[in-house]
Amino acid sequence: QVHIVESGGGLVQPGGSLRLSCAASGFAFSGFHMNWHRQAPGKDRELVARIFVNGQIIYADSVKGRFTISRDNAKNTVYLQMSNLKPEDTAVYYCQGLNQYNLRDEYWGQGTQVTVSS
Repeated sequence: QVHIVESGGGLVQPGGSLRLSCAASGFAFSGFHMNWHRQAPGKDRELVARIFVNGQIIYADSVKGRFTISRDNAKNTVYLQMSNLKPEDTAVYYCQGLNQYNLRDEYWGQGTQVTVSS
């Protein structure tokens, strides 16, 4: 059975930092591209960062230089280190696994709320 569980969200002041974790089980983690998405109220879900199976990384322009995605295949976990947070980063953050050989084979977590406010 597949499980993807995000953690690490919370309330932080502007300029602060948070580290999100995404623990996965039930599928071949090392063979999946891992993504962080976010969805703010009233907005579409957007891709924040992706780490490919080969370690290549891409970021949304809005988070470049502030967010860092990483993965630990031994722990089946992907992380999102977020720094210099802004109010516009407020959203529910979702973790997604995407099969490198079949992009229609995907798994999602339930999300974790990040609120940036003074």
